[in-house]
Amino acid sequence: MKKTRPDPMPDAPPGTVLPTPAGVDFARRAAVACTLALIVLGLAWELWLAPLRPGGSTLALKVLPLCLPLAGLLKNRMYTYRMLSLLVWLYVMEGSVRAWSDKGLSAWLAGLELLLCLGLFVACTIHIRLRLKAARAALAAAANTDADTGAATAPSQRETT
Repeated sequence: MKKTRPDPMPDAPPGTVLPTPAGVDFARRAAVACTLALIVLGLAWELWLAPLRPGGSTLALKVLPLCLPLAGLLKNRMYTYRMLSLLVWLYVMEGSVRAWSDKGLSAWLAGLELLLCLGLFVACTIHIRLRLKAARAALAAAANTDADTGAATAPSQRETT
């Protein structure tokens, strides 16, 4: 007999408003700030501060993938936080390679990029964990309320307000 794992995050019934746990707003602000700081750092680094070629380089285009998740971060979309927590590791690789291979200001900028990337990853991880924990607690509370009232309807047939 094959054992099946329960769904780690069941869908909430339509119309369910989940509470925002403490710390989520701070994690969202930290993620947005780190993303914006990485964009500004990448542009300044490759265009003015320490470009690969005098006068700037097209390596400044590396910040374009960071611009895409900004809308999702501001709209508080969980998928964006998950995707960004994976995307940031590309910038960690670039920062670590350039921190140990470049000299002078470029190495210091790479170290700053590493710090910002780690801050972004931590902010995304905290945001995801807090939201999932709150969602599970809210769904468990809703299930207990339904069990206490004796409701025998399926979750899709519940009335939503």
